[in-house]
Amino acid sequence: MNRLIQLKRTTPVSIALLLACFGPMPLVQAVVPAPDGGYPGGNTAEGQNALLSLTAGGFNTAVGFLALRSDTTNSFNTAVGAGALLANIADQNTATGAGALLSNTSGDQSTANGAFALFSNTTGSFNTAIGSSALKFNTAGGLNTAIGFGALFQNTTGVNNTGIGFSTLQANTTGQGNIALGHGAGGSVTTADNVIAIGADGANVDNGCYIGNIFNQASVNGIAVIVNSANKLGTTVSSKRFKEEIKPMNNTSEVVFALKPVTFRYTKELDPHGTPQFGLVAEDVEKANRNLVVHDKEGRPCSVRYDQVNAMLLNEFLKEHKKGEQQDRKMEELEATVGRLESMLKEHAAQIQKVSAQIEISPPAPRMVVSGR
Repeated sequence: MNRLIQLKRTTPVSIALLLACFGPMPLVQAVVPAPDGGYPGGNTAEGQNALLSLTAGGFNTAVGFLALRSDTTNSFNTAVGAGALLANIADQNTATGAGALLSNTSGDQSTANGAFALFSNTTGSFNTAIGSSALKFNTAGGLNTAIGFGALFQNTTGVNNTGIGFSTLQANTTGQGNIALGHGAGGSVTTADNVIAIGADGANVDNGCYIGNIFNQASVNGIAVIVNSANKLGTTVSSKRFKEEIKPMNNTSEVVFALKPVTFRYTKELDPHGTPQFGLVAEDVEKANRNLVVHDKEGRPCSVRYDQVNAMLLNEFLKEHKKGEQQDRKMEELEATVGRLESMLKEHAAQIQKVSAQIEISPPAPRMVVSGR
């Protein structure tokens, strides 16, 4: 009867896989004495009270004191270690280590490798904990991955979190969709959602991204990194081979004269310290030229393309510079003309002076006196 129940619980795919693995097998000599711990239904138990309550479950393996102690009709579980999967009444869980998945009752398809890994888990499913005390206090959270000692240590009901590294996301309790990589990464995240922390503590703020060892680090001859609304990181490329329809900017850059620089402070949610800022307002810039604004996925103005504004300012500077050069040339020509006039005036003055001198040294003309008779 137990065998019939087991066959009903076993899927056709599982049966096919088992047949592929175990048959046909070559004839071998039986092991003498026969190994103990083998039971009907493909179950294996070794240790005091291991698989003690099993009735119809199949293909379970329990090795250790109280391993899979409560399992009755569930299948495909593996428990190695004292108390591993002790309270389990679910399927397809794997626990390796003393106390691993000890409290699990109805959570399915979780893997715990390490002493006390997923120790408190009861109903959470699809969790992976590798490392001593990883996800230790998780109870109902599912879809979590913790790799490293104490990773996601205090998580209780948070789902879809990933922590890789010693004590990553160790203070997270109910936060969801968080990712932490590196020793102690995400240590400041407790209840926030969708936080990414790589080599950094991060902060308990939703949708934040924190990467360590970048701030205050010089990158000589480097390129600025930018991000678009699809969260793709990249750099600006300037080579001609990446461009088409290249033409002079001419008067297009005159739009910068319509821009209105302002001073401001970010909202307290963004900057609790209220640091004074200087820049432009995206909505105002959009009125002048939409192409100077970055929009979010909903099409709302989000930021200003300051690099484009800088290019326009450069064009206006060069235009003014060219005007200055033209004025300089005119001034040079004017100065040359004035110089020639001064030379002419000096020459005329010299001639006048020469004539005056000649007049002064010339003897007076003789006078004729007519005497009266």
